[in-house]
Amino acid sequence: MKKIILASAIVLASTASFAAANNVGCGLGTVVMGGQSGPGPQVLAVTTNGTFGSQTFGISSGTSGCSRDGVVPANKISMSFIEGNQSRLARDMSAGQGETLAGLASVLQVAEADTATFSSVLKDNYGRIFVRADMSGADVLSNIRQVLANDAALKSYATNI
Repeated sequence: MKKIILASAIVLASTASFAAANNVGCGLGTVVMGGQSGPGPQVLAVTTNGTFGSQTFGISSGTSGCSRDGVVPANKISMSFIEGNQSRLARDMSAGQGETLAGLASVLQVAEADTATFSSVLKDNYGRIFVRADMSGADVLSNIRQVLANDAALKSYATNI
């Protein structure tokens, strides 16, 4: 039971971080804990938001500090994808093909006509992207952005990161 609660809290925390520029997003918990900093208030805010479903309601209604027209930043989506799939992405990128590499192309909104070039360019630049075994997702993302920005055919996709 404790594992289920912990897993739920992690999911809620990661979902909440997509909703706004802060770590907990919007909702009743954010309103109640507003202005307080540190891990304790953040955990209480995100738990309250998730427990009462106030974030979902707030986004739908535009209340509790939520916006109805909010946008999930592309770089957060890209970062989340890379962090969750980094080892598989490295494997697929080194081969120039694979489900995870195709998933990254989808997340970056690479046009179908450009996916072969995308895969090939990332394979050719694997050593520039994965320079160390202990790289963070942010470092990998930054390196991918640089590789794409330096390629004439793919530079427009660097802005999707």
